[in-house]
Amino acid sequence: MPASRISFLSLALLAGSAPAAAANLSRIGISVGALDNPFYQALARGAVQTAHRLNPAVHISSQSANFTLGQQQEQLRQLIAQKVDLILLGAVDSRAVAPLVSQARAAGITVVAVDVDAPDVDGTVKSDNRQAGELVCRYLAQRLHGRGTLMIQGGPPVTSVSDRIAGCHAALAAFPHIRAVDDGANAQGSSLGGQRAMQQSLQRWPDLAAVFTINDRQALGVEKALSAAGRKQVLIGSVDGSPDIERALKLPGQIVVSASQSPYLLGREAVKLGVKLRRGDTSVRHVTVQVGLVTRDNLSRYQGWQAAMPSAAQP
Repeated sequence: MPASRISFLSLALLAGSAPAAAANLSRIGISVGALDNPFYQALARGAVQTAHRLNPAVHISSQSANFTLGQQQEQLRQLIAQKVDLILLGAVDSRAVAPLVSQARAAGITVVAVDVDAPDVDGTVKSDNRQAGELVCRYLAQRLHGRGTLMIQGGPPVTSVSDRIAGCHAALAAFPHIRAVDDGANAQGSSLGGQRAMQQSLQRWPDLAAVFTINDRQALGVEKALSAAGRKQVLIGSVDGSPDIERALKLPGQIVVSASQSPYLLGREAVKLGVKLRRGDTSVRHVTVQVGLVTRDNLSRYQGWQAAMPSAAQP
């Protein structure tokens, strides 16, 4: 299926933003994991600002599912009833939302998955999550000089999480003396979830040398658990490049790396893709945004989540 890839060297913006095309986009619904999370705030901001540039009269409804499937399902039912033109969907469960995605499309609504995959959508815009897992786990393995136990802490049942974990395993395959273990937990993408899961994992693997978490919020909770247990030598890596991790990297601590995303760009490109698809242009259905690493060494050059493209050095 046709795809577009946005890299650090070439920012390939989608075409099709002519006023005549945007005029047909009068109502947009956004449903994402949690709008108290700065990641989703930046994503929604990118979508809203882009939509208003294309059509100043557009009506936009941004809703937070609070990582609750039932809540997101109800939001999708409401958006279908409101007969919006476009839904930007950050699924909290990639498979369970499929029936409502099909209902929306049957009602003539264009559905674009953003940040995570969802079945049967018209298009998808997401970060290269496998690349994120690969970069972070390779960095951690190199910091461990290729030896030690590295634990992978799981998260919500969405494709972005499974892709990050798969990327981590792929990177660690090149380090035969790294013992990779999966905790099998759903730490819920939250600091408290990461902390609680880490407390349990310390009992199972007392010899941990490093931890890979699927997002920055979990990493912050993991650091709290490790510090409380006196395990301050364990390295932590994660994914997001969030403002919280920027603050953490400015200070001494166990978090040493995060793969940076650009949520503002994800939201922007999701709207642009939705406009193209509604015009009948299906030449591109998938847009993938590359990621980079944020460490203490390159933090001063990192532009953060409001940037059009995450700026970070390769390992």
